[in-house]
Formats: sequence, C-alpha cells, structure tokens
Amino acid sequence: MLQGEVGNSGTTGGTGPRRDSGEGEEYFRLPLPRRNQHELFAIADRLMGGSRIQVVCEDGKGRLARIPGKMKRKARVRAGDLLIIKPWDIQNEKADIVFRYSRTQAISLAKRHLLPEAINVF
Repeated sequence: MLQGEVGNSGTTGGTGPRRDSGEGEEYFRLPLPRRNQHELFAIADRLMGGSRIQVVCEDGKGRLARIPGKMKRKARVRAGDLLIIKPWDIQNEKADIVFRYSRTQAISLAKRHLLPEAINVF
C-alpha cells in the first residue's frame, strides 16, 4: 500500500451499528419520544391521503397525524409503521409525525422492552 492510501485494515471509522463484543448483538442509537415535549409512540393505522394518517397512540387514543414536508420527502410512511408523534396543543385529536422507525429499528426497540405493551406489535 502506498503512503497516504487508506486500506481496509478492519477499522471502518464510520457511523455503522455498534456491536457488543460478547454476544454479537447490535445496538442502534435511536431517538426516543421526548416526554417533556409531550411526544408519544404510535402505530400508523390507515393512510388517509393528503399527507394524513390515522394513528393509534400508546395512550389508547386514535389521532389524525400529519406528515410534515421535510419528512414527506425523506421517509415513506406506511400502515403498520412505528412512529413518534407530537399531539397538537389546541386540538388533542390531531398530531404531527416527528420520526418514523424502520422495521429493524422497531424490532430492536421491542427486544429491549422500550415499547409500551399497548402498541407492541413487533
């Protein structure tokens, strides 16, 4: 290898998942709902059209959630996805979607017992 070349010497230095050296289990750094800002876990139930989704929240209520523009361009929300939502202050039956978990991330949260039993379908 020439001087200054970067080789494949076993260290990636990237932002990939961390592995526990003992069991080979992966730990992902995932955002969780910020309870002090009234964020909740929710499951996407039904797509309504017009960037709106009917969700079932961890507190047992059904809400109409809105997909914000910056998230609409990056992440596709489908029925059955695990979400973080923030209910509106003035209308509690409506909410904004803050984050969407992938299937792998949702299963990881369920294995680590971080999901409430009311919405743990993973």
